[in-house]
Amino acid sequence: MNFKKQFATMAATAALMVGAQGALAAGHGDEITVGYFLEWPMPFQFAKVNGTYDEELGVKVNWVSFDTGTAMSAAMASGDVQISVSQGVPPFVVAASAGQDIQVVDVAVSYSENDNCVVAEALEIDKESTDELAGKKVAVPLGTAAHFGFLKQMNHFGVDIGGLEVVDMAPAESAAALAQGSIDMACGWGGALRRMKEHGNVLLTGAEKEELGILVFDATSAPANFVAEEGELLAKFLKVTADANAMWNSGENTDKMLPVIAKDAGMDEDATLATMETFVFPSLEDQLTDKWMAGGISDFMKGVADVFVEAGSIDGALDSYEGTVNIAPLAAAGEL
Repeated sequence: MNFKKQFATMAATAALMVGAQGALAAGHGDEITVGYFLEWPMPFQFAKVNGTYDEELGVKVNWVSFDTGTAMSAAMASGDVQISVSQGVPPFVVAASAGQDIQVVDVAVSYSENDNCVVAEALEIDKESTDELAGKKVAVPLGTAAHFGFLKQMNHFGVDIGGLEVVDMAPAESAAALAQGSIDMACGWGGALRRMKEHGNVLLTGAEKEELGILVFDATSAPANFVAEEGELLAKFLKVTADANAMWNSGENTDKMLPVIAKDAGMDEDATLATMETFVFPSLEDQLTDKWMAGGISDFMKGVADVFVEAGSIDGALDSYEGTVNIAPLAAAGEL
Protein backbone atom coordinates (compact mmCIF):
# COMPACT_ATOMS: atom_id res chain seq x y z
CA MET A 1 0.00 0.00 0.00
CA ASN A 2 1.50 3.35 -0.97
CA PHE A 3 1.78 6.40 1.25
CA LYS A 4 -1.25 8.24 -0.08
CA LYS A 5 -3.45 5.16 0.09
CA GLN A 6 -2.31 4.45 3.65
CA PHE A 7 -3.19 7.94 4.80
CA ALA A 8 -6.45 7.92 2.85
CA THR A 9 -7.43 4.71 4.62
CA MET A 10 -6.66 6.27 7.99
CA ALA A 11 -8.63 9.42 7.14
CA ALA A 12 -11.56 7.34 5.90
CA THR A 13 -11.51 5.40 9.16
CA ALA A 14 -11.66 8.69 11.05
CA ALA A 15 -14.66 9.72 8.96
CA LEU A 16 -16.44 6.45 9.66
CA MET A 17 -15.82 6.84 13.37
CA VAL A 18 -17.69 10.16 13.29
CA GLY A 19 -20.94 8.28 12.93
CA ALA A 20 -20.10 6.20 15.98
CA GLN A 21 -19.17 9.18 18.12
CA GLY A 22 -21.11 9.29 21.35
CA ALA A 23 -18.78 9.97 24.21
CA LEU A 24 -20.68 9.55 27.46
CA ALA A 25 -20.80 12.83 29.34
CA ALA A 26 -23.39 13.16 32.07
CA GLY A 27 -24.20 9.51 31.49
CA HIS A 28 -20.75 8.49 32.62
CA GLY A 29 -21.95 8.60 36.18
CA ASP A 30 -19.13 8.28 38.67
CA GLU A 31 -16.18 7.74 36.36
CA ILE A 32 -14.42 8.96 33.23
CA THR A 33 -11.59 7.57 31.12
CA VAL A 34 -8.54 9.62 30.13
CA GLY A 35 -5.99 8.72 27.47
CA TYR A 36 -2.25 9.43 27.72
CA PHE A 37 1.12 8.21 26.36
CA LEU A 38 3.71 6.00 28.02
CA GLU A 39 7.34 7.14 27.74
CA TRP A 40 6.01 10.70 27.52
CA PRO A 41 6.69 12.08 31.02
CA MET A 42 4.62 15.05 32.13
CA PRO A 43 3.81 16.75 35.45
CA PHE A 44 0.16 15.64 35.36
CA GLN A 45 1.38 12.12 36.13
CA PHE A 46 2.38 13.20 39.62
CA ALA A 47 -1.25 14.18 40.26
CA LYS A 48 -2.44 11.03 38.46
CA VAL A 49 -0.46 8.71 40.73
CA ASN A 50 -1.39 10.58 43.89
CA GLY A 51 -5.12 10.41 43.12
CA THR A 52 -5.48 14.19 42.94
CA TYR A 53 -7.75 14.06 39.89
CA ASP A 54 -10.16 11.65 41.58
CA GLU A 55 -10.21 13.79 44.71
CA GLU A 56 -10.71 17.15 42.99
CA LEU A 57 -13.17 15.94 40.33
CA GLY A 58 -15.20 13.80 42.69
CA VAL A 59 -15.25 10.92 40.19
CA LYS A 60 -13.04 7.91 39.49
CA VAL A 61 -10.60 8.66 36.70
CA ASN A 62 -9.54 5.62 34.68
CA TRP A 63 -6.33 5.99 32.68
CA VAL A 64 -5.53 4.18 29.43
CA SER A 65 -2.30 4.48 27.42
CA PHE A 66 -2.04 4.86 23.64
CA ASP A 67 0.72 4.59 21.03
CA THR A 68 -0.53 7.37 18.74
CA GLY A 69 -2.85 10.37 18.68
CA THR A 70 -4.86 8.80 15.87
CA ALA A 71 -5.79 5.95 18.23
CA MET A 72 -6.87 8.58 20.75
CA SER A 73 -9.22 10.13 18.16
CA ALA A 74 -10.80 6.76 17.48
CA ALA A 75 -11.28 6.07 21.19
CA MET A 76 -12.94 9.45 21.70
CA ALA A 77 -15.18 8.88 18.68
CA SER A 78 -16.32 5.52 20.03
CA GLY A 79 -17.03 6.94 23.46
CA ASP A 80 -14.38 4.85 25.20
CA VAL A 81 -12.32 7.92 26.18
CA GLN A 82 -13.61 11.30 27.32
CA ILE A 83 -10.34 13.27 27.57
CA SER A 84 -7.01 12.81 25.78
CA VAL A 85 -3.94 14.37 27.36
CA SER A 86 -1.16 15.43 25.03
CA GLN A 87 -2.76 14.53 21.71
CA GLY A 88 -0.66 15.74 18.79
CA VAL A 89 -2.15 18.54 16.70
CA PRO A 90 -1.89 16.69 13.35
CA PRO A 91 -3.97 13.66 14.43
CA PHE A 92 -6.48 16.06 15.92
CA VAL A 93 -6.63 17.95 12.62
CA VAL A 94 -7.10 14.74 10.62
CA ALA A 95 -10.06 13.73 12.77
CA ALA A 96 -11.62 17.20 12.84
CA SER A 97 -11.18 17.57 9.08
CA ALA A 98 -13.01 14.26 8.60
CA GLY A 99 -15.94 15.62 10.59
CA GLN A 100 -15.27 14.29 14.09
CA ASP A 101 -16.64 16.79 16.59
CA ILE A 102 -13.72 17.17 18.99
CA GLN A 103 -12.20 20.23 20.62
CA VAL A 104 -8.84 21.42 21.95
CA VAL A 105 -9.21 22.53 25.56
CA ASP A 106 -5.62 23.32 26.58
CA VAL A 107 -1.97 23.23 25.53
CA ALA A 108 -0.40 20.14 27.07
CA VAL A 109 3.24 20.60 26.08
CA SER A 110 5.50 22.26 23.50
CA TYR A 111 8.43 20.13 22.34
CA SER A 112 10.19 21.04 19.12
CA GLU A 113 13.31 19.13 20.23
CA ASN A 114 11.41 15.99 21.14
CA ASP A 115 9.72 15.08 17.87
CA ASN A 116 11.84 14.41 14.82
CA CYS A 117 12.99 12.08 12.05
CA VAL A 118 16.22 10.11 12.31
CA VAL A 119 18.27 8.77 9.37
CA ALA A 120 20.23 5.53 9.82
CA GLU A 121 23.85 6.34 10.62
CA ALA A 122 25.16 3.86 8.04
CA LEU A 123 23.70 6.02 5.25
CA GLU A 124 25.72 9.07 6.36
CA ILE A 125 22.97 11.38 5.06
CA ASP A 126 22.65 14.85 6.57
CA LYS A 127 20.90 18.10 5.62
CA GLU A 128 23.47 18.68 2.87
CA SER A 129 22.83 15.34 1.14
CA THR A 130 19.08 14.74 1.44
CA ASP A 131 18.84 13.96 -2.27
CA GLU A 132 20.27 10.57 -1.29
CA LEU A 133 17.00 9.76 0.49
CA ALA A 134 15.39 8.89 -2.86
CA GLY A 135 14.05 5.33 -2.82
CA LYS A 136 14.66 4.89 0.92
CA LYS A 137 12.25 3.19 3.33
CA VAL A 138 10.81 5.54 5.96
CA ALA A 139 8.67 4.64 8.98
CA VAL A 140 6.18 7.38 9.88
CA PRO A 141 3.24 7.26 12.33
CA LEU A 142 0.67 8.66 9.92
CA GLY A 143 -1.52 11.58 10.99
CA THR A 144 0.69 12.56 13.92
CA ALA A 145 2.92 15.53 14.74
CA ALA A 146 5.86 13.45 13.50
CA HIS A 147 4.06 12.96 10.17
CA PHE A 148 3.48 16.70 9.79
CA GLY A 149 7.13 17.41 10.60
CA PHE A 150 8.22 14.76 8.12
CA LEU A 151 6.13 16.32 5.32
CA LYS A 152 7.42 19.83 6.09
CA GLN A 153 11.04 18.71 6.23
CA MET A 154 10.82 16.75 2.99
CA ASN A 155 9.16 19.75 1.34
CA HIS A 156 11.93 22.02 2.65
CA PHE A 157 14.63 19.74 1.25
CA GLY A 158 12.80 19.20 -2.03
CA VAL A 159 12.55 15.44 -1.50
CA ASP A 160 9.78 13.79 -3.54
CA ILE A 161 7.65 11.84 -1.06
CA GLY A 162 6.36 9.74 -3.94
CA GLY A 163 9.88 8.47 -4.42
CA LEU A 164 10.10 7.16 -0.86
CA GLU A 165 8.74 3.89 0.52
CA VAL A 166 6.70 5.20 3.45
CA VAL A 167 5.25 2.74 5.96
CA ASP A 168 2.86 3.51 8.81
CA MET A 169 4.56 2.46 12.04
CA ALA A 170 4.31 3.46 15.71
CA PRO A 171 7.52 5.10 17.04
CA ALA A 172 8.44 2.27 19.42
CA GLU A 173 8.27 -0.24 16.56
CA SER A 174 10.17 1.98 14.12
CA ALA A 175 12.93 2.57 16.69
CA ALA A 176 13.46 -1.19 16.84
CA ALA A 177 13.30 -1.47 13.04
CA LEU A 178 15.92 1.27 12.66
CA ALA A 179 18.20 -0.54 15.11
CA GLN A 180 17.76 -3.76 13.11
CA GLY A 181 18.53 -2.01 9.83
CA SER A 182 15.20 -2.88 8.23
CA ILE A 183 14.32 0.78 7.56
CA ASP A 184 16.39 3.79 6.51
CA MET A 185 14.64 6.57 8.42
CA ALA A 186 12.22 6.69 11.32
CA CYS A 187 10.07 9.48 12.73
CA GLY A 188 8.78 9.69 16.28
CA TRP A 189 9.02 11.22 19.72
CA GLY A 190 9.85 10.63 23.38
CA GLY A 191 11.67 7.49 24.47
CA ALA A 192 11.40 6.03 20.98
CA LEU A 193 13.16 9.09 19.52
CA ARG A 194 15.99 8.73 22.02
CA ARG A 195 16.47 5.12 20.94
CA MET A 196 16.37 6.14 17.27
CA LYS A 197 19.17 8.64 17.86
CA GLU A 198 21.37 5.80 19.12
CA HIS A 199 21.38 4.47 15.56
CA GLY A 200 21.19 7.61 13.45
CA ASN A 201 21.05 11.38 13.16
CA VAL A 202 18.42 14.09 12.74
CA LEU A 203 18.38 16.27 9.64
CA LEU A 204 17.28 19.43 11.46
CA THR A 205 17.43 20.53 15.10
CA GLY A 206 14.35 21.75 16.94
CA ALA A 207 15.45 25.36 16.53
CA GLU A 208 16.01 24.86 12.80
CA LYS A 209 12.54 23.34 12.46
CA GLU A 210 10.94 26.28 14.28
CA GLU A 211 12.63 28.67 11.84
CA LEU A 212 10.76 26.82 9.09
CA GLY A 213 7.47 27.19 10.95
CA ILE A 214 7.41 23.57 12.16
CA LEU A 215 5.97 24.11 15.62
CA VAL A 216 5.45 21.00 17.70
CA PHE A 217 2.99 20.95 20.56
CA ASP A 218 0.30 18.69 21.95
CA ALA A 219 -3.13 19.58 23.20
CA THR A 220 -5.60 18.21 25.68
CA SER A 221 -8.67 17.31 23.65
CA ALA A 222 -12.17 16.01 24.25
CA PRO A 223 -15.39 15.25 22.33
CA ALA A 224 -17.42 18.44 21.89
CA ASN A 225 -20.50 16.93 23.53
CA PHE A 226 -18.46 16.03 26.63
CA VAL A 227 -17.07 19.57 26.78
CA ALA A 228 -20.59 21.01 26.52
CA GLU A 229 -22.18 18.71 29.07
CA GLU A 230 -19.31 18.39 31.56
CA GLY A 231 -17.67 21.82 31.40
CA GLU A 232 -17.36 22.15 35.17
CA LEU A 233 -15.77 18.71 35.52
CA LEU A 234 -13.38 19.47 32.67
CA ALA A 235 -12.40 22.81 34.21
CA LYS A 236 -11.46 20.99 37.41
CA PHE A 237 -9.41 18.50 35.41
CA LEU A 238 -7.53 21.32 33.67
CA LYS A 239 -6.96 23.08 36.99
CA VAL A 240 -5.32 19.98 38.48
CA THR A 241 -3.13 19.71 35.39
CA ALA A 242 -2.18 23.40 35.54
CA ASP A 243 -1.27 23.11 39.21
CA ALA A 244 0.96 20.11 38.49
CA ASN A 245 2.66 22.04 35.68
CA ALA A 246 3.22 24.99 38.00
CA MET A 247 4.78 22.68 40.60
CA TRP A 248 7.21 21.33 38.02
CA ASN A 249 7.95 24.70 36.40
CA SER A 250 8.92 26.20 39.76
CA GLY A 251 11.98 23.96 39.83
CA GLU A 252 11.49 23.47 43.56
CA ASN A 253 9.76 20.08 43.44
CA THR A 254 11.93 18.09 41.03
CA ASP A 255 13.26 15.67 43.64
CA LYS A 256 9.74 14.88 44.82
CA MET A 257 8.03 14.69 41.44
CA LEU A 258 10.67 13.08 39.21
CA PRO A 259 10.66 9.55 40.71
CA VAL A 260 6.87 9.39 40.59
CA ILE A 261 6.63 10.66 37.01
CA ALA A 262 9.44 8.37 35.83
CA LYS A 263 7.83 5.26 37.26
CA ASP A 264 4.43 6.11 35.82
CA ALA A 265 5.97 6.82 32.40
CA GLY A 266 7.81 3.51 32.41
CA MET A 267 11.23 5.19 32.26
CA ASP A 268 14.31 5.57 34.43
CA GLU A 269 14.84 8.90 36.17
CA ASP A 270 17.77 10.05 34.05
CA ALA A 271 15.86 9.48 30.80
CA THR A 272 12.78 11.14 32.26
CA LEU A 273 14.68 14.26 33.28
CA ALA A 274 16.48 14.40 29.93
CA THR A 275 13.15 14.22 28.14
CA MET A 276 11.36 16.76 30.32
CA GLU A 277 14.21 19.23 29.94
CA THR A 278 13.26 19.44 26.25
CA PHE A 279 9.61 20.12 27.14
CA VAL A 280 7.87 23.43 27.82
CA PHE A 281 4.67 23.36 29.87
CA PRO A 282 2.91 26.70 29.28
CA SER A 283 1.25 28.22 32.32
CA LEU A 284 -2.51 28.60 32.42
CA GLU A 285 -2.09 32.33 31.90
CA ASP A 286 0.16 31.84 28.87
CA GLN A 287 -2.29 29.40 27.32
CA LEU A 288 -5.07 31.96 27.42
CA THR A 289 -3.12 34.40 25.22
CA ASP A 290 -3.36 34.99 21.48
CA LYS A 291 -0.31 32.80 20.91
CA TRP A 292 -2.23 29.74 22.04
CA MET A 293 -5.90 29.29 22.89
CA ALA A 294 -7.08 32.77 21.89
CA GLY A 295 -6.28 32.36 18.21
CA GLY A 296 -2.83 30.92 17.60
CA ILE A 297 -3.84 27.27 17.80
CA SER A 298 -6.71 27.50 15.34
CA ASP A 299 -4.51 29.38 12.86
CA PHE A 300 -1.77 26.78 13.20
CA MET A 301 -4.23 23.91 12.71
CA LYS A 302 -5.42 25.48 9.48
CA GLY A 303 -1.81 25.53 8.30
CA VAL A 304 -1.35 21.86 9.23
CA ALA A 305 -4.53 20.90 7.39
CA ASP A 306 -3.50 22.81 4.27
CA VAL A 307 -0.14 21.01 4.22
CA PHE A 308 -1.90 17.65 4.44
CA VAL A 309 -4.28 18.62 1.61
CA GLU A 310 -1.40 19.80 -0.57
CA ALA A 311 0.41 16.51 0.06
CA GLY A 312 -2.71 14.59 -0.91
CA SER A 313 -2.92 13.09 2.57
CA ILE A 314 -6.49 14.25 3.28
CA ASP A 315 -9.25 15.22 0.88
CA GLY A 316 -9.97 18.64 2.28
CA ALA A 317 -9.58 21.08 5.17
CA LEU A 318 -12.14 23.02 7.14
CA ASP A 319 -12.53 26.68 6.19
CA SER A 320 -11.57 27.53 9.76
CA TYR A 321 -10.59 25.58 12.87
CA GLU A 322 -11.79 28.20 15.33
CA GLY A 323 -14.74 26.02 16.24
CA THR A 324 -12.42 23.20 17.25
CA VAL A 325 -10.80 25.26 20.02
CA ASN A 326 -12.86 25.83 23.17
CA ILE A 327 -11.25 28.26 25.59
CA ALA A 328 -14.15 28.30 28.09
CA PRO A 329 -13.10 25.31 30.30
CA LEU A 330 -9.55 26.64 30.63
CA ALA A 331 -10.80 30.13 31.45
CA ALA A 332 -13.07 28.60 34.08
CA ALA A 333 -10.11 26.65 35.47
CA GLY A 334 -8.33 29.95 35.95
CA GLU A 335 -11.14 31.10 38.24
CA LEU A 336 -10.97 28.01 40.49
